[in-house]
Amino acid sequence: MTYLLSNRDARRVFLSRQGLAGPPNRALTKAGLLKLIHDIGFVQVDSIQVVERAHHQILFSRNQTYRREHLTELLEKDGTLFEHWTHDAAILPSAFFIYWKHKFRREEEAILERWRKWHGEDFHSGFEETFERVARDGAIMAREVKMDGHVSGGWWNWHPNKTALEYFWRTGKFAIARRMNFQKVYDLAERVLPAEFRAGEVDHASFVDWACRSALERLGFATSGEIAAFWDLVSPQEAKAWVEAHRGELRDVLVEPVGAGKPRASVAFADFPSTLDDHPEAPGRLRVLSPFDPTLRDRNRTERLFGFVYRIEVFVPEPKREYGYYVFPLLEGDQLVGRIDMKANRKAGTLDVRRLWLEPGVRASAGRLEKLEAELDRVARFSGVERVVFLDGWRN
Repeated sequence: MTYLLSNRDARRVFLSRQGLAGPPNRALTKAGLLKLIHDIGFVQVDSIQVVERAHHQILFSRNQTYRREHLTELLEKDGTLFEHWTHDAAILPSAFFIYWKHKFRREEEAILERWRKWHGEDFHSGFEETFERVARDGAIMAREVKMDGHVSGGWWNWHPNKTALEYFWRTGKFAIARRMNFQKVYDLAERVLPAEFRAGEVDHASFVDWACRSALERLGFATSGEIAAFWDLVSPQEAKAWVEAHRGELRDVLVEPVGAGKPRASVAFADFPSTLDDHPEAPGRLRVLSPFDPTLRDRNRTERLFGFVYRIEVFVPEPKREYGYYVFPLLEGDQLVGRIDMKANRKAGTLDVRRLWLEPGVRASAGRLEKLEAELDRVARFSGVERVVFLDGWRN
């Protein structure tokens, strides 16, 4: 029997599964941080630091007691987290490494083909030399092996040794030991990740089952396409076949979109209706989300559930931007209520608020603006600046 899921319940379930329904001030231990990342699935990594790095902001938006040093220890000392690719570069629990081995093998041939087109026929000329150097001498950064006379020009013009480092990382032979000024430090995977996470294999069927099952657990409800896209580990065809093969464990769900649209046919685990009450309401406070927050990654899903149209305009020419270079979504309770353009001015010690846009029908009430100011104060402290400054014309 198909279950009709109201839009409000859908938002509540999804935010809860994505770690945005917990008490934001409850003390977060290092073990709690590891569990949070495990429950979310991944935390995207990005180099842009308009206010704070994406991975730090993603975690801070879920718990304001988050400590950066805990993440560093989990990655660089304990080895219980590792950095690799989902649809983008991300931090993942090392317990998932065994499943990523399938991605490594699949990408060995695919990467060689793609990169031959990008970097030329001799792109692999530095592979053997680079592997031997890392195996012999230990962790290195790309700048330490750059060939004399090579002029870098972005990812399409990596020098051969940088290409080798990235290839061996993408295929699981190297791992990221740490970052220095956000630059990757590469080493053999066996020297970075504990043996307990590297040992063993799972067959292909078990890999597909884990990828689909774990994605649906973190989404709550999904189409087969959404299941495939969550980790970007399996194809849409594999996810569709998994759904059909596991009908006995699943039930059909019609998910109401925001507004008056047609409900979306999805699936959930069979006990889904009985677990609805296990998902608390999201806190009523207003929170700034990272543009790379996993809740927003699937833009179409965001639009259906929240009625919020969001695009990152970093690569859009300035005259064509609708909002700005790097604009942060605002979550209040279970609604995305607006977006804000702001920047940490570390030289001046200020968080400069340039512009605020509230969604249609969302009032700039005194209470809402007080919530916003309280959140901006929290973000300012987290990003290491002293105060919030509202620039002229900040109110739209």
